Amino acid sequence: MKEKKVSESKTVMTEIVMPNDTNPLNNLMGGNLMRWMDIASGICAGKHCEAHVVTASVDHVSFTKPIKMGNVITITASVTRAFTTSVEVYVEVFASNMKGGESRMSNHAYFTFVAIDDNTGRPISVPKIVPLTREEENLYEGALRRRELRLILSGRMQPDEASNIKHLFSN
Repeated sequence: MKEKKVSESKTVMTEIVMPNDTNPLNNLMGGNLMRWMDIASGICAGKHCEAHVVTASVDHVSFTKPIKMGNVITITASVTRAFTTSVEVYVEVFASNMKGGESRMSNHAYFTFVAIDDNTGRPISVPKIVPLTREEENLYEGALRRRELRLILSGRMQPDEASNIKHLFSN
């Protein structure tokens, strides 16, 4: 299976916040933003894996500043690391006004997707990722620690088995 560069599957999605996307305070509802983040990161993961993918987990989504009705949001999604049958995707959300001004990072999260065989519905192997920049390398290296933490929190790994983050759990 051929290795791939991060840029080969990077995905950028843009949405405008309309009245039906907002709560009574005219702020984007968090669930709508998470849906858009899932779509963008799922497209990214699918392009990388060249397969259908399913969301396996989402790490730490926080809402620090409201996104107002009429704002334009840009969501970027990039694969940080490929494992055996899954990929981690880093998603960033930027909000700006309609004219493109006042742009600010609003949210970010890590999504994990599993590649699925169309015929059997079973997980399949995914291509490895090749980080080329310092930022890509940092995200790539950190993915092992984030993966171990996800596995511990889901009960699928014991803390003493987590070689990359074991020091966080020791006395």
